[in-house]
Amino acid sequence: MIDAGLIVTLYILVPLVTALCVTAVTTRALIPFLKRVKTTQTIHEDVPDSHHRKGGTPTMGGIAIIAGVACGGAVAMAMVRFSANMAVILAITAVFGLIGFLDDYTKVVKRRNLGLTAKQKILLQFLVALILALYYVYIAEMGTTILVPFLWKTVDIGLWMIPYIVFIVVSMVNSVNLTDGLDGLAGGVTAVLSLFYPVIMVLALNLGLNLITGTSTAASVMDGIVDSLFFASLAGACIGFLIYNRHPAKIFMGDTGSLALGGGIAAAAILMRMELFLPIIGLVFVAEALSDIIQVASYKLRNGKRVFKMAPLHHHFELSGWPEKRVVITFVSVTLVLCAASVVVMLLQTRV
Repeated sequence: MIDAGLIVTLYILVPLVTALCVTAVTTRALIPFLKRVKTTQTIHEDVPDSHHRKGGTPTMGGIAIIAGVACGGAVAMAMVRFSANMAVILAITAVFGLIGFLDDYTKVVKRRNLGLTAKQKILLQFLVALILALYYVYIAEMGTTILVPFLWKTVDIGLWMIPYIVFIVVSMVNSVNLTDGLDGLAGGVTAVLSLFYPVIMVLALNLGLNLITGTSTAASVMDGIVDSLFFASLAGACIGFLIYNRHPAKIFMGDTGSLALGGGIAAAAILMRMELFLPIIGLVFVAEALSDIIQVASYKLRNGKRVFKMAPLHHHFELSGWPEKRVVITFVSVTLVLCAASVVVMLLQTRV
C-alpha cells in the first residue's frame, strides 16, 4: 500500500519540477530571441547609479514563467482531478501577464520607459480583480466569510467581500511589481512564499479544516489539494527563471512576469481562503509597497522631504551601502523565516 505522505509529496514535486524545467528551457531560448528583436530594458533614471549598467538586458522573461506555471498546473490537474478554481487561477495569471506584456511592449517598441499610463494599468487590474470577485461570490459560491489564520475563526463580511477581493488582488499585483527591482528579488521571494502554501494545505487538512467549501467531502478536499498545487507550479517556475535571473541577471521578467506573479498569488490564496496569510509571509511585498506610499506621501505633504533615501525599500538599502546580492538574500531570508514560523505554529496546533 502506497503511503499517503509519499502521494502528497509526489503531488507537489511533479508540477514543481515540470514548471521548473519548462521555465528554464523556455527562458534559455528566449534570451537570444529577445536580444535579436531588441526587447531590451531601458533603465529608468530614478534608480541607483549601479543599475544603469543593466541597460540592454532583455526583458519580458515573464513569458517563460507563465508557460511554466501553465504546464505545471495542467500536470497537477491531470494527476489529481480537474478543478474549476485552478483553471480560473491560471487564467487570472495569464491575463495579468498579458497586461504586463502590453506594458512591456509599450516600453520596448514605443520606447516609452513608463509603459502604459498609471490609469490604464489600474483600470485593467481593477476589471480583472472584479471578475475574480464576482466568480468567487456568485459562480463558485464560496460565500462571504473570511478565514482568520491561526484562530481558524470565520468572519462574515457580506457583500464587502467583493471590494475586499479587489483590494487584495490590486494591492498584491502592484506590490510584486514594485519588488521586482533587483536581480532575483521578486522571483526569490515568490518561490519561498509559494512553497509555503502546499504545506499549509496539508496541515490544514490535518487540522480538519476544509478551506474551499467548509464541508469535508472527499471531492472538495481534492479540489483544495489541486488548487494548492498552483503554488507548487509557481515555485518551480520561479526557481527555473532564477537560473538566469539571479545576479547578474541575463534576463528580466518585466511587468509580464511581475504582474502575472502578483495576480496568480492573490487569486490562488483567495480561492484557497488563505489570503490573510499574505500580509504575514509576504511581509517583504507589503514593506516594499508601504515604503513607496510613505515616500510619495511624505514628499507631497512635507514640502519635498523624504523618509527613505529612495523607494521602494530595496533601493533604500542599496543607497545605505548594501550590495545588491545582500539585499536580495536578506529579503528572501526574511520570507523564509516568516514561512517557517507560520508552519511551526500550525504544527503545534495539530498537536493540541
